Order: sequence, then structure tokens, then C-alpha cells
Amino acid sequence: MNATKIDTLCVPGASLYYEVRGRGPVLLLIGAGAADAASFNGIVTHLADHYTVVSYDRRGYSRSPLDDSEEEQRIETHSDDAHHLLAILSTEPAYVFGSSGGAKIGLDLVIRHPEQVHTLVAHEPPVMELLPEAERPVMELPPDAGRPRTPLDNLQKFREILGVSYEDREPDAELPYESPETKARLAANRAFLVTHEATMYPRYTLDIAALSATLTRIVIAAGQASRGRFPHRVATLLAERLETAVVEFPSHHAGYVSHPRAFAEQLRNVLGEEAGT
Repeated sequence: MNATKIDTLCVPGASLYYEVRGRGPVLLLIGAGAADAASFNGIVTHLADHYTVVSYDRRGYSRSPLDDSEEEQRIETHSDDAHHLLAILSTEPAYVFGSSGGAKIGLDLVIRHPEQVHTLVAHEPPVMELLPEAERPVMELPPDAGRPRTPLDNLQKFREILGVSYEDREPDAELPYESPETKARLAANRAFLVTHEATMYPRYTLDIAALSATLTRIVIAAGQASRGRFPHRVATLLAERLETAVVEFPSHHAGYVSHPRAFAEQLRNVLGEEAGT
């Protein structure tokens, strides 16, 4: 059984909560919008015998409070946080997995701190600027006849577009959001996402030329069940721009939650192509 080390790291503007489990080379997991370290509990169980797995609450979420609650959120600030974490965890280039918004953060990390990352697996990054205008999903909902639209309505619409569902789960999965405490954290995180963080993603434009020039190995990933949806389409477009191919993972946009065993196995396979694990 791998013990969990829990600690915090003070970074400019925030205090980051993080967990470390396992042994071997460092594997940093960067969560999606509204997620925290607990969202990775399932896959960590299947990775900790191969890697020193680090999961954390991104700034503003759960147990990582901001010094200024109204601070403008920026992709570069979040990737700086990952940079600071890696700096205290390893003197060697690490492996990094990021999903959704976490994948976009991971891509910026590779652009600005390539020496810290051996391999990045970017799972369905929301680089919607690569889509033709006509293919970009419409996020706004018309107001219901009986009540005004709320920000969380738009979040639900976004989940529908992504095809995220937690109903199809492995029977033995270690599920993250079951306790009242974790459910309360997730509810607060959703509110932070829609009121403070959501706008940072379209404001950021990915530097494709810098990614193409880096020596860091970049794997663009997408869920098998995302085929036909914009997350898979965007991943395919990004892979094409980087002259590579999309690597498919089990399930959908949150497959690491719904199918942790199979998802972790595919992640080990992808990383093991060069890691020798």
C-alpha cells in the first residue's frame, strides 16, 4: 500500500495543496476545470507502483486558497504553479498528464519550461481557436420561460457538449466525489470555474510554433467515446498541426474518473514507450 504524503506549497498569490504517492519517476497530474486532486484518486491507485504520482488542487480550488479571491485567472499563472511544484519535486524532467483545461496548462508549461517536462500527455485540451468558426460549440442557453438563466446552466450545457457522464463506471472504481466534504468542494469549484476561471481559456492562444520546436515529447490524447464531438475534433486538429496522431484513451472527456483502471493502463503504455516502465 502506497502511503500518501500531503503538503502545501506557497506560490505567488496562492497556497497549493498537493498529494504525493508511489515510487519511480515523477508524474504530475493537472486537473480539469472544477476538479481537484481527488478526481485522480482512481487512476493514482493504478499508477503509484510505477511512478511518484503528484496530484494537486489548482489555485482557487478546494484546499488551494488565493491570497486575493478576485485575482484574474491566467493560463500562464497556472502553468507557473506547475513549474514551482516540479521544481521542489524533481531535479530531472518529469512526466505530466493534463486533462481539458489542465491539458492547456500543461501545453503552456512545455512552451515556457520545456526543461522540466520529459513527456506531456495532453488529453482533450480546449484549444477551440483551432476550429473553424462554424464548428465552435455554442455555449449560451436561451432563458427558460419560468426562470432566468444562471452560470451553472451554461456549465451543464458545456458538460453535455463534452459528453461527460459519470454513470458508466467500473464497478470497483475508487470514486472521487462521494463524501459530503468532496461534494461540497466540487460545488464551490464549479462556482469558481464559471465566475473566475472560464474566461482564461479563450483569452489564451496556443503558440503552435513553440510547441513544434520543443524537444519535449508531446502526446495529444482523446477519448474513444469523444469521437464525433468537438473535444476529439480539436485534439485531432492540434495533433495534425504538430505532425503527429491522436492517441485514444478509454471513455470520454473524464475517462480517468469513469474508467480509472483502463485509463491508467493506457497512460502507462503511452509513457512506457520511452520510460521503460
